[in-house]
Amino acid sequence: MINELVTTRRDYCNDFYLRLTLKIIWKVLIAQEAAARPRVGARYFQSGDFIIGGITSQFLVPFAQNNFHQHPSQSQIDENIVVTKNYQHLLALVFAVEEINENRQILPNVTLGFNIYDSYFDAWRTYHATLELLSSLNKFIPNYKCDTQNKLISVIGALYTETSLNIAEVLGIYKVPQFTYGSTPRVFDKADTISFYKMVPSEAYEYIGILQLLLHFSWTWVGVLTADGGIGERFEKTMLEVFPSRGICFAFLERIKTIYVNNLLDFINSLVSIFNVSMKSNANIVIVYEEHMINFRWLLHLPEMGMVTMEPKGKVWIMTTSMVLMSQIYQRTWDIQAIHGALSFTVHSNEVRGFQDFLQTRSLFSTNEDGFVQDFWEQAFDCVFPNTFLSEEREKTCTGAEKLESLSGLLFEMNMIGQSYNIYNAVYAVAHALHAMQSSQHKHRARVDRRIWNFQDPQSWQLHHFLRTVSFNNSAGDKISFDQNGELIEGFDIVNWCIFPNQSFLRVKVGRLDPRASQDNMLTIHEESITWHRSFNQTTPFSVCSESCQPGYSKRRQEGKPFCCYDCIPCPEGKVSNQKDMDDCVKCPEDQYPNQVKNSCLIKDRSFLSYEDSLGISLVVLVLFFSWLTLLVLGSFMKYHNTPIVKANNCNLTYVLLISILLCFLCALLFIGQPGMAMCLTRQMTFGIIFSVAVSCVLAKTLTVVLAFTTTKPGSRMRKWVGKPLASCIVLSCSLIQVGICVVWLGVSPPFPDVDMHSLTEEIILECNEGSPTMFYCVLGYMGFLAIISFIAAFLARKLPDNFNEAKFITFSMLVFCSVWLSFVPTYLSTKGKYMVAVEIFSILASSAGLLGCIFSPKCYIILLQPELNNREQLIRRKN
Repeated sequence: MINELVTTRRDYCNDFYLRLTLKIIWKVLIAQEAAARPRVGARYFQSGDFIIGGITSQFLVPFAQNNFHQHPSQSQIDENIVVTKNYQHLLALVFAVEEINENRQILPNVTLGFNIYDSYFDAWRTYHATLELLSSLNKFIPNYKCDTQNKLISVIGALYTETSLNIAEVLGIYKVPQFTYGSTPRVFDKADTISFYKMVPSEAYEYIGILQLLLHFSWTWVGVLTADGGIGERFEKTMLEVFPSRGICFAFLERIKTIYVNNLLDFINSLVSIFNVSMKSNANIVIVYEEHMINFRWLLHLPEMGMVTMEPKGKVWIMTTSMVLMSQIYQRTWDIQAIHGALSFTVHSNEVRGFQDFLQTRSLFSTNEDGFVQDFWEQAFDCVFPNTFLSEEREKTCTGAEKLESLSGLLFEMNMIGQSYNIYNAVYAVAHALHAMQSSQHKHRARVDRRIWNFQDPQSWQLHHFLRTVSFNNSAGDKISFDQNGELIEGFDIVNWCIFPNQSFLRVKVGRLDPRASQDNMLTIHEESITWHRSFNQTTPFSVCSESCQPGYSKRRQEGKPFCCYDCIPCPEGKVSNQKDMDDCVKCPEDQYPNQVKNSCLIKDRSFLSYEDSLGISLVVLVLFFSWLTLLVLGSFMKYHNTPIVKANNCNLTYVLLISILLCFLCALLFIGQPGMAMCLTRQMTFGIIFSVAVSCVLAKTLTVVLAFTTTKPGSRMRKWVGKPLASCIVLSCSLIQVGICVVWLGVSPPFPDVDMHSLTEEIILECNEGSPTMFYCVLGYMGFLAIISFIAAFLARKLPDNFNEAKFITFSMLVFCSVWLSFVPTYLSTKGKYMVAVEIFSILASSAGLLGCIFSPKCYIILLQPELNNREQLIRRKN
């Protein structure tokens, strides 16, 4: 068989792995040769009035056995590889029983005893051991008791889920209380839950703890390694249902098989695949939900074996309660530095006074009833007892003087570990329940379940009533009690593993999971106490599929990948993201706008053309200047009203025109300042009416010139229209039409103050809403209609032979006027906010200045600078 193995694996393993495999198989073969060893077997017992049964799991491991329904031979059972660390579980039970028997206050006149068997992690041996507990001592006759002592009152076991369920199949028939101290099996039959007392809190709390731990450190991209079996499948199902809804997704999800000799090669190959997947992944956090630390250590040992070429990366391993840092005998020299910085959920425990002293007094010869001690001693201290089948040259001989405290913590710990603490508390729970039963008999003779307690011959099922209500403080100060489901009301400790170069380690409590707190406050973690793996340089590890999207960006999921994998894209115009990793950008409120980097909203400024604004000040200065200039012209005309040049152009009409131009300049002030109701109602209509009067005056002047030349012909009927009546009629009729348009505007949809929040990104525009844009453009259109008629009439009359002919000047003024207002419309529509108002003011000033300059500047030039020309004779002479 050895030759076959070497041939099969020659291409896959190096010399170290070959030597290791041969050594393991050699130990198994040598063990089978030593089957006749004279000892009691895998049992540890002590008599008493009441017996607490103990079934330990995988203390003695049948390494070559992987079929639970196959009955192992005696040679396979008697010599196997020992998980030495689990030996403390037995000693915790022994210590608790001895401590209770020495304490006369708990069970006076009663002695507790115990029988402990190993299940060998085999269903057949588990059933057999359970039935032996139900039989008389040394007589395998189930359901028959021939001794008055050694009444089985409860059973403690086992460490692993499957073994516990196998035990429960038998004990459930007899309603014997069963305490589980390791994994917590899920029982679906409510009838079976009556017998279960779980010293480990519900695994549901452990799921919550893992989730909250990930959320606390913002670890959203994690790998998962689970046991290949029922508990692994249950954990995967829970994770896939709950974790993604809280933003956690999985980089990989792999299952670790259980190791047996006849599947060793497949086991190694599967581990190689898992190792490569784990180390290639960028997930720095890996959850390990596995009951057997031994299997996990094989995974971490692959680089030393030379089975993988990839360099191991630093990972934060998150381990569950069932995983205790331990080693089988062949693993004692394997490096455990990869576990440095791991976080583990462990059963809450405290150091029990006197336990270390108890361990220090243990020796190979301290008891004759310990059927486990010899196997433990040989493999823990790597020695053998004299045996005819073994040569002394190969192995050192055990002396029995070896000390437990000299062992590595991987093989045995002097401090009480979590599972041992559970066993200690379970024994005390039984003792306190028996004490309560005894007190009930003596004091109250209470009738429960229609029966009277008879403490002289109690039945194990009668203990349930008292176990459900038991509550006490143990010697470490922790309160022990069970809830309605028979689960210990206790939480978990979060432990940080610190591994030193000499392979020693330290467990540091860095947090706590309290199931009695609200779900969001269950977890307490002290980050400053955590030592991370050396590859992280003592900075908190970062584990996400994609880097966080900073404010100003949103996430876009990458196609074909989990939802934790995404790209970061900038927020579009008008939207912001003010937190990391936002799924989408959001719009700012209407009165706010995004800043430049789009990570926050800023308050919009309220914008209007004010007198404090530099633009507003400039326009006011222009208004005042042109108004002063108009007044100067008006004053000059009034001063020289008797001169021919003033008389020749209908001085009253000229005065009306100058006053209208002055008001046109001044009406621009109505457009400056914060818009109010009065301003909005008056400014456009005042502007439209005043400008209509001004243009009507220009039209009247033009028509007067035309009619003046027409009436000079003999017999002309137009003579009666020439003069003041015609001019007044034109001005009044044209102005009244504009007034009528404005009245209709007020009646239909008058202007009103409004707020424009959308036209400009960074400003709220305070404006006057025109109410009806149609009416506004009707006002402008009518004004333009008058200007065009005036322009056409003036253009046709520009060459009439008269020194006092104003037609050519009016032509230029109307050309400027029409040009300004034709360019106004597209400019007005293309600007926003206060600049729109400024465009209208500028158009008002420009058109008014055009009227003033083109019509009156030539006359002012003659009046003020060439007065000698301002007489009738001189004008006639110039004409001739």
